[in-house]
Amino acid sequence: MSAPRAIRAGAAGLGVLPAMLHRHAEVAPARPALHYLGRNFTYGKLWRRVERASAHLAATWGIRPGDRVGTLCLNHELQLVLLFACARVGAMFAPLNYRLAPAELRAIADHAQLAVLFHDAAHEGLAREAGADCRLLHLDRLIDHPTPSDVSHAAVPDHAPLLLAYTSGTTGKPKGAVHTQAGLLANARASWWAHAMSADDHVLSVLPLFHVGGLCIQTLPALLAGARVTLHDRFAPQAWLDAVAAARPSLSLMVPATLRAVLEHPGWADADLTALRGVMAGSSTIPRSYIDAFHARGVPLGQVYGATETGPVSVVLKLDQAMARPGYAGWPQPEAEVRLAGADGAEVPPEAVGELWVRGANVMAGYWNQPESEPADNGLPGGWFHSGDLAHRDADGCIEVVGRSKDMIISGGENIYPAEIENVLVGLPGVQECAVVGVADARWGEVPVAVIVPAPGAPRAALAAEPLRELLAARIARFKLPREVVLMDDLPRSALGKVLKPQLRAQLEARRGPG
Repeated sequence: MSAPRAIRAGAAGLGVLPAMLHRHAEVAPARPALHYLGRNFTYGKLWRRVERASAHLAATWGIRPGDRVGTLCLNHELQLVLLFACARVGAMFAPLNYRLAPAELRAIADHAQLAVLFHDAAHEGLAREAGADCRLLHLDRLIDHPTPSDVSHAAVPDHAPLLLAYTSGTTGKPKGAVHTQAGLLANARASWWAHAMSADDHVLSVLPLFHVGGLCIQTLPALLAGARVTLHDRFAPQAWLDAVAAARPSLSLMVPATLRAVLEHPGWADADLTALRGVMAGSSTIPRSYIDAFHARGVPLGQVYGATETGPVSVVLKLDQAMARPGYAGWPQPEAEVRLAGADGAEVPPEAVGELWVRGANVMAGYWNQPESEPADNGLPGGWFHSGDLAHRDADGCIEVVGRSKDMIISGGENIYPAEIENVLVGLPGVQECAVVGVADARWGEVPVAVIVPAPGAPRAALAAEPLRELLAARIARFKLPREVVLMDDLPRSALGKVLKPQLRAQLEARRGPG
């Protein structure tokens, strides 16, 4: 069965994404849609939950078109219900990263001006710390009492904003990428193409739904295709291997840290992987040994390149190409334009390295609530998203990402911007100057290392790794904490005074020695 054609919802007024889910519920109400923690939901039942949640958003909690509705929870089937419910009423769905520190979450909640924040039991305390200025509700409130009667919803246009996905900016301030319903549908089309996805597929979803990777590469596209999704509340290697063997999914999505955890698990050697027709990987460069290990088991390991701002499906190494091009990012999806740009913005010559720019129907509409001091293009000059990644094309047009021009660190699938850590470090007693760089790590891909120039007379013991991590822990997320702290008399700088981070990184790698 092929993936469905796009449905325009103008007449029904449902919004283009709810209209597609409603169509599946009408045509095949008993078809399995979602399995979550032992519970099964058909498309008919899933749509009824969306209708109930939509009615409560509008009638019980007064949510109106354009309002922002947040979640703070482990992966949960009601997050997906809430996404479609927000689309139904024209609101914006804002999934928050529960790994962030309370101060970081509060800054995002304030920036988004959330009307309500839904949380699970495990994150109720964190929600109280993060969202004091908005209504806090347990996720169960979405469907735990009867549907209000006589609720009507205004027609929702295809280009209504729906997903507000936060990604850290290079200045260390949070930025919310706004994706419309039409943009998310375009991203689903890209995913269908990337995976050759059909309604007969079964996706095992284990990555966090607060990232566009976990939500938009496979999970949401599968539901829009009428396929089946098995959703885990969080990743665990044993649970992933058990589900692959017992539930027999055809597709799954991983990042380097989860790939490593599966490969190092004692059950890997004898795991039954025969149901998988492929695994997609994303978020950062995949070590060749991981790729080879999956290919040796007959499972193609494809790759999806993108960013929070690009939907994210932009460049894809499809499953049927994966074994011939291991390590490459692949080719642009059909609705994406990709430019490898030089310093002048023009396309670089064949085989030359340039910055990877992306333009397309699934690229964000812009950043939410940007200050007036930001450029008028709202992060998309000429409609292009400038990734900061450096890449080249081979003779067949296949793209290989070779490095990053920005300083972003990707550790265990999480994006870490040094400015976020530096902004906190420089305010601590005894810190005169600082710089944070990523260094290679066998387990996490990269880890942040803080280099500090102590203030004159500052006690160096207070700037050691563990005391400093304790001070930082209340201000930034645990996964952003520097793994090492190195004290130096000064930082390497250019003639203009800019810290030379590549040189600094090389010095740190030399100190660490081989391996």
